[in-house]
Amino acid sequence: MIDQHGARNLLTGEASGKTLATHAVSALRQWILDGALAPGSRLRIEELRARFGMGASPLREALSQLAAEGLVQRLDQRGFRVATADAAELNDLIETRCLIEGSALRASIEAGDDAWEERIIIAHRRLSRVPRSLGAEAFIPNPEWDKLHLALHMALIGACRATTVLEICETLHHRATRFRNLSNAVAWRQREVGHEHDALVAAVVERRANEAVDLLLNHYRKTGALVGEALAVSYRGSSPAAEIQGA
Repeated sequence: MIDQHGARNLLTGEASGKTLATHAVSALRQWILDGALAPGSRLRIEELRARFGMGASPLREALSQLAAEGLVQRLDQRGFRVATADAAELNDLIETRCLIEGSALRASIEAGDDAWEERIIIAHRRLSRVPRSLGAEAFIPNPEWDKLHLALHMALIGACRATTVLEICETLHHRATRFRNLSNAVAWRQREVGHEHDALVAAVVERRANEAVDLLLNHYRKTGALVGEALAVSYRGSSPAAEIQGA
């Protein structure tokens, strides 16, 4: 669990106009995505109050928002826990992303203008300059890479003109990031993600829609396959669909 000092550092670093609940959502989401809060671990309000130095109401609001995003699970009359992670959820998540984002990308390519292309190129360049891991020998999640990775994928579909679809895609991306970071301890060296992004961006800005959609879907399905394999190794002894409870 993150210590009290770390929690307050994250909170005080945010813009002053944000609500306490928004601060808590941001910090808790990042810890879950990084794997610092293990799947299935309890999120007790009293412990969080001590760590964040805030009341129970904004914390419950934050946990409810994260439950709506699929990162937290509400327990009947027993509070909250970090969402568990299993193979069935992973497979469903990957195929849902393929269905929704494939269509969004095609629509974005059809509607995108020069400014949209420029946003993609800038997002791609920024991501390419940041390492995925903060460690050289062992994987340490890099929140900046995750942030820029999200920015690139949202830029690719950003011209689709459907705000609700974009909101759904962002939520699905967060859920996928959690799986990826849980598995990267054993899987992060198994692929050249940068090369995949290079090919995808080139196809998109050159308006090769069919190729671009195929590349995006293959990108997600390859991630799903590697994550599934890595989780099976990390949690050997459980059945393939068993929940990952963590330490």
